[in-house]
This record gives sequence, C-alpha cells and structure tokens, in this order.
Amino acid sequence: MGSFMLLLGSYFAPEAQGQFNRRSIKKNNKRIATFVGKKHFGREHVYSGVGFSLNAMNYYGDLAPLPSKFSTDISFTKPGIGISFFHRFGPRYTLIGQFMYGTLKGSDAESAKKSGSDPVNFRQVRNLSFRNHIKELSLVAVFDLFENEGTYISRVKWTPYAFVGVAAFLHNPQAQEPAKFLDGTTNPSAGKWVDLQPLGTEGQQSNTSTLQSTDVNYGIKTYSLLQVAIPFGAGARFRLNEVLDLWADVGFRYTFTDYLDDVSRNVVDVTRFKDPLAQAMSYRSNEIPNPGLPTVPVTINGQTVQIINGYGNEYPTNNRGNKKNNDIYMVTSIKITYILGATFHRAKFR
Repeated sequence: MGSFMLLLGSYFAPEAQGQFNRRSIKKNNKRIATFVGKKHFGREHVYSGVGFSLNAMNYYGDLAPLPSKFSTDISFTKPGIGISFFHRFGPRYTLIGQFMYGTLKGSDAESAKKSGSDPVNFRQVRNLSFRNHIKELSLVAVFDLFENEGTYISRVKWTPYAFVGVAAFLHNPQAQEPAKFLDGTTNPSAGKWVDLQPLGTEGQQSNTSTLQSTDVNYGIKTYSLLQVAIPFGAGARFRLNEVLDLWADVGFRYTFTDYLDDVSRNVVDVTRFKDPLAQAMSYRSNEIPNPGLPTVPVTINGQTVQIINGYGNEYPTNNRGNKKNNDIYMVTSIKITYILGATFHRAKFR
C-alpha cells in the first residue's frame, strides 16, 4: 500500500507543479499588463515640447464702456498668436516660456455707455480712442490638478490647471489723426495712425507743452513703452495622442501702467500745447456733433475757438482718466503642443 501511494504521488507531483507555474506566469503577465511606471517622478518622466497658440485679446481700462475694473467691450476682441517652449519637471508642474503678439483696442465713440443717472455721457463726449500692438515675453508656472506619475506616454487624458508667472511687454498706443486741427485748418494726414506717447497728450513732453506749476498735471513724466505684467489664469489640457496636447485657458495680465490707452490723469488746457497735432489728439470732443454742453472761448494760433468746458481745459472735477486703476488685458488661448524627443524616450524607457 505504501508503495502504491508513493507511486501515485510521483505521478501527480509534476502535474501539480505545472499548474502552479502556469498560475504564477498568468499572475505575472497580468501585473506586467497593468504596469504604468514607478510611483515616483524620475528622470525618465521629464520631457519638453513646443507649442503654437491662437489667442483672443481684450482690454480693461479707462476707455472701457463703463468706469469699472471689470468693464470691457467684447466687440473689440482682437486676435493674437504665440509660440512657446515648455518643460515638465514634476508630476504636477510645468514651466512655459512664451512669446505672444496681439492687439488691444478701445473707443469712446463706439462703446461708451452712460453711467448711473448722469444725463451726460462723459466718455462719449470725451471721444478718445486707441489701438495698441502688444509684444509679450512671459515665463509662467503651470500647476495641474490631476497628478501624472507616469511617462509622457501614460500621461493623464485631461487635467484642469492654473498658472501664474511674470511677463515683460512692449506696447505703443496709437490713434487716428482727425480731419482738422483745433484752429479749423485741414489736416493733410487725416486718418493716419500716429504714436501717442511722443505727443504727451497729458502734458508729459516739455517740447510740446508748457505746464505751469499751478497746473494739476505739473511734473508728469513720460511713461515707458517697456512694461512688466503678472500673468495668471486657469484652463484645461487634453491629450490628443502620444505626442500632442490641446490646451485651452483664460488668463489676465495685471500691468503696472495706466497708459495702455494713453489715458490716465487730468485734462490739460489745450492752450498749453504748442504742437497742433498734440492739441488735436489730446482734445477730441470738438468732433462730437451738437453735444449740448457749455463752451468757453480759447485762442489757438490767433483764432478764437469754442471748447467744451472741462474737456479741453483743466477742470477740478473732470478727470481725463482714473490714475488709481492700472490697465489690464485678458488673453483667451487655444494652444497645440508637441512633445520633443518622443522617439528617443520611447526607445529608452518604454
């Protein structure tokens, strides 16, 4: 009997061992199939890429429809483009360097709305306008909501994100020249876009205006065309395939200037300007037909001209702009990014 049992055991032992090995192999295969990478962010998870964006730009400032920080005219939305380079260096963190070009616009005549119960639409009578081409270079840090601990191949399908950074930009506010100068003579360059900063429309340029020590804008300095801004905003990123992502976000640029629109402080008396073009670009209320407001006579180039009181001369309660609020611009962006070195990464780490 003992011999029989020994013989039976020797027969079934290899079969049992084979079943055990098959179960182990099956289990290991399952582990390999579900493996997505190490549970830490290592060198193999770091990658870089480039991007191209189409942007929509909007302006918030003194030439907005209403005297509010949050007022903007959507109909003045202008296009912009951008190119970028990004580097992912953590499970949630990406650093992006970007160059962007776009345009901002504002116009009292086209968008000004009446504020409160005031029977006079101050902004419409002010009748100022501008455009400004923005060239921006920025560096922003992006923080993903959903963590990605895998390689670029196994990155999450989508994630919301927030961003904040720093930007430097060049700007140059311009406006179109009027048909006539204030003394009534015809302007041969009517309709031409002219740079506003060199004219000193609020009395900044000593060679075009002679402000007296009693004038409210006395001592005003020329604003710089190179400025700094703080970009911040939020959006979402979507994986398109192994190497392409789609980004969509809305961001704001808080600037440290109130002169994106060339408007900030008090009205300057037009007689302080010596340049006829500076006079005409500083005071444009004369282009409003029949505003129905009191006028006062002033002498310009030997001619007596009627100007609206408080709009073409210094007036204690009538500012040209609000110097307490800096200008802001908004950028709505759609961006496609491409991961660089995908072939190298796939061969080495996949």
